[in-house]
Amino acid sequence: MCSSVVLLILRRKLGRDSQALVGKPEAGNVHASLLRALETASPGARRLFFSHQIKKTAGELFHSSLTLSAKRKDQTDNSRDGSLRIRKEKPCPVEAPYVPPRPKPPVEARYVPPRPKRPVKSVPDRTIEIFDGMTLVELAKRTGQTVAYLQEILVNTGEKVVSEFDPISIDIAELVAMEAGVNIRRLHSTEGAVLCPRPPVVTVMGHVDHGKTSLLDALRQTSVAAKEAGGITQHLGAFVVGMSSGASITFLDTPGHAAFSAMRARGAAVTDIVVLVVAADDGVMPQTLEAMRHAKAANVPVVVAINKCDKPTADPEKVKIQLGSEGLPLEEMGGDVQVVQVSAVKKSGLDKLEEALLLQAEMMELKARVDGPAQAYVVEARLDRGRGPLATAIVKSGTLICGQHVVVGAQWGRIRVIRDMVGMVIECAKPAMPIEIEGLKGLPMAGDDVTVVQSEERARMLSDGRRKKQEKDRLKIASDERYLSQESDTTEDAPEKPQSVELPIIIKADVQGSGQAVRDALKNLNSPQVFVNIVHVGIGPVAQSDVDLAQACRACIVGFNIRSPPSSLGLAADRANVK
Repeated sequence: MCSSVVLLILRRKLGRDSQALVGKPEAGNVHASLLRALETASPGARRLFFSHQIKKTAGELFHSSLTLSAKRKDQTDNSRDGSLRIRKEKPCPVEAPYVPPRPKPPVEARYVPPRPKRPVKSVPDRTIEIFDGMTLVELAKRTGQTVAYLQEILVNTGEKVVSEFDPISIDIAELVAMEAGVNIRRLHSTEGAVLCPRPPVVTVMGHVDHGKTSLLDALRQTSVAAKEAGGITQHLGAFVVGMSSGASITFLDTPGHAAFSAMRARGAAVTDIVVLVVAADDGVMPQTLEAMRHAKAANVPVVVAINKCDKPTADPEKVKIQLGSEGLPLEEMGGDVQVVQVSAVKKSGLDKLEEALLLQAEMMELKARVDGPAQAYVVEARLDRGRGPLATAIVKSGTLICGQHVVVGAQWGRIRVIRDMVGMVIECAKPAMPIEIEGLKGLPMAGDDVTVVQSEERARMLSDGRRKKQEKDRLKIASDERYLSQESDTTEDAPEKPQSVELPIIIKADVQGSGQAVRDALKNLNSPQVFVNIVHVGIGPVAQSDVDLAQACRACIVGFNIRSPPSSLGLAADRANVK
């Protein structure tokens, strides 16, 4: 009975579905096949099918009833409002075809140079004192490095130290200190050495044309002033003047022109006493004040010599007042600076000047050791065609012997000849003696120390180490200057700099000190319109290599106190368009 009822319901449903599927013959065929299968099926199969179909049909009827009730409610609401609400279905999105994006044209950006890297902040330059026999532990404390680091430097230099408490030589200590990046000052122990009185080293300083060389000429009874070009001293002169009392004084004559301030500074650094020459008619001048500053910076006592007192316009009292107003404590004003009135032309007052210098030297108790390695100071250096590099030096202590190996600055050599200031060949030089050294491999710088070493190998090692340190310091200074210039150029608020014309110059001078002075004077001529570029500073006459260098860099050659070049070299310079 139940199966018949269900079958009837199924027929009606399938009939409705077949009416809904009008025009689709495959649907009717499916329904007819299903009815025939059910009529011929066994009762168990029918029961199983009907149980599943009843559940499905009941669920469809339930959902259809809910849908029908919702539709009726909408119709009722529309009838109340008097208007028909039409639900607008959202249209299906239509996928547009893919269109690749158009390439954008490249944007030309303004070139911005990379900011320079700030150099690593290095340890400020320090100067330590070293001596013979110091240990690695003490050297490590002075340099601020570890003992292991210094031992590694020793291994690289080929030296072997068993313990950090073993004494090392002063040369090895200098090598290690230079590798550690510090400057050194050698100390020679005077323990057990014989200290003897030595002559004072006196430097004559003052303004240009105030009679410094004429005063020395009167002291040594020679005519040096007539040999100077224009009566102005171009380079240092060192000589010994014997006094009537039997004592001797070593004099240094420094230039008085404004361009030679560096040479005056070197003279003040090596001297014991400064004689400040002031003309009684001119009074205190700019170079006079500069000489006073050099002497004060070097902590050197001053003796004032008021020259040209024989002139009618001389006023020594006015000069004393001017010196006192500039801060120089004169004896007449309660100070300790002696004042002597002299006349180089009349040769008056020279004995009083000698007494003042010897009194000052006696008060200073100047003594030096005679034995042991020498300590000397280069005052001037020049290049001689037949003799090679020559260095004028003054021995501070010890004895310098011909044949010793020396290191002078970054140069080294074996002393071949030692000459005194008269030109006589001598075997050794005592303290406070001005000498001329021959036999160096290169031209040293004025102001370098003369260091005596044990062997040629040690001299080479020291020379190479000093040269490397000088190059490292030079590169560091150039890097700092380049960084500062680039920083000023990249500053936004910096005004635009006008374009300047570069003027390359090659300098040739007779001695190294004069060449440095000319270089400094030309560098001071820089202006916003002209930039002076010093390409090369050489010593000696102009050679063909200088003309070739000037042609390559389009530079002009400036000579100072040198011989005129031969006519063939002049023609070569004209063909190369070198001035």
